[in-house]
Amino acid sequence: MEFVHKPVLLNECIEYLNIKPEGVYIDATAGGAGHASEIYRRLNEKGTLIAIDQDSYAIEVSGNRLKSLEQKARLILENTNFINIREVCEKNCIISADGVLMDLGVSSYQLDNAERGFSYQKDSPLDMRMDRNSSLTAETVVNEYSQEELRDVIQNYGEEKWAARIAQFIVDRRKKGKIKTTGELVDIIKAAIPSSARREGPHPAKRTFQAIRIEVNNELGILNTAIDNALSILNPGGRLCIITFHSLEDRIVKNAFQKKQKPCTCPPEFPACICGKKKEGTIITRKPVIPSEEELKENPRARSAKLRVIEKA
Repeated sequence: MEFVHKPVLLNECIEYLNIKPEGVYIDATAGGAGHASEIYRRLNEKGTLIAIDQDSYAIEVSGNRLKSLEQKARLILENTNFINIREVCEKNCIISADGVLMDLGVSSYQLDNAERGFSYQKDSPLDMRMDRNSSLTAETVVNEYSQEELRDVIQNYGEEKWAARIAQFIVDRRKKGKIKTTGELVDIIKAAIPSSARREGPHPAKRTFQAIRIEVNNELGILNTAIDNALSILNPGGRLCIITFHSLEDRIVKNAFQKKQKPCTCPPEFPACICGKKKEGTIITRKPVIPSEEELKENPRARSAKLRVIEKA
């Protein structure tokens, strides 16, 4: 299956990165190289693009596509998680960068490729790993977590109203045998959610699948550290652009950016700051940038995307 992924908010990302032809830029979630290709095209022979992805197939595909552009800029490909962005730079003797992009969405390829187990619309093995070398799978979460652990995951990461009931139904069902496929899990979720609550809104399994995917890949646990690491390697004036796809991610990014802009922890009644914490960045996007109506017509999966940008102080 071909790795096809339409880059979300592409023009907006390129604009906010404010690309210098001789600069160093990092696409920390390269995917199918949609964003990376446009960055690479704008670099000259003195520029550098670092493409990172924890999915080994994604980095192989993006590498081939970027090389086919025959650009003169330096190209570095790394199969690792974006939390390791500083180590990647050190390994390749990169002192600092001028821009970093993180697209936190699941690619269309991953959603459409049944064997990856991300989709609730296709029956496939329960997997959901971005990094195929990781030991924790969705099957492990569904079959080995306690009822309380399942409830917490589904409630906290999926913001699912029926989390307790879904967890109970999963535990009851696995007494009859191991739950092995996404289709089985979808049926359990549908049975757990009252029919009246299933008539409106998104697919009944959407929130639970999101929650399990986040748990399997520790998506929220690494995000704050990844933001810190990315900002730390930027040059003054360099920009960090992050695209999120659900409220939990967006809240983390928003709060992290606000703390970078206003890090002072002194009580508001203090006449002057004494904590000594200095501003690390300036928020460029006062409100998140969202896709245009035109983009949504071409790519409906972009509907929940939000772009936030901060500039290194």
